[in-house]
Amino acid sequence: MRTLVIAALALAASLTAVPLASAQAPAAPVPAAALPRTASPPGAEAYIISPKDGATVKSPVVVQFGLKGMGVAPAGVKFDNTGHHHLLIDTDAPADPGAPLPATDKIVHFGKGQTEASVPLSPGKHTLQLLLGDQNHVPHNPPVISRKITITVTQ
Repeated sequence: MRTLVIAALALAASLTAVPLASAQAPAAPVPAAALPRTASPPGAEAYIISPKDGATVKSPVVVQFGLKGMGVAPAGVKFDNTGHHHLLIDTDAPADPGAPLPATDKIVHFGKGQTEASVPLSPGKHTLQLLLGDQNHVPHNPPVISRKITITVTQ
């Protein structure tokens, strides 16, 4: 009986039609599923210690990162209630909070657990904001994000 069932399954598999589309060009890749988001504790808060909102500064700008209700851990390290900083420069937080933050000139990663950075900025007005990411660079749920500040960089 067992042999008969296996033979029937093999026959059914061999009779499965191959869609015509599979003989054509391969389909576009399917985007990877979003990574699970790490919960942030109630009251967790990211903030910029320095420079202050409205400050006039020279480049490179020393930015000090503040964090309340959580700890800092390097990227790749999973430890409850921790994350690492990402500095958003002249941009808003990405629309998809479930995707890892990209590393760009406007989203700067501090995956070693840094809490301060010297950031070269061109003269003019700039906005700065911090967004905490988990071990996979994915924003927490809910996001731990600072308010956006505006600074002016002089020559």
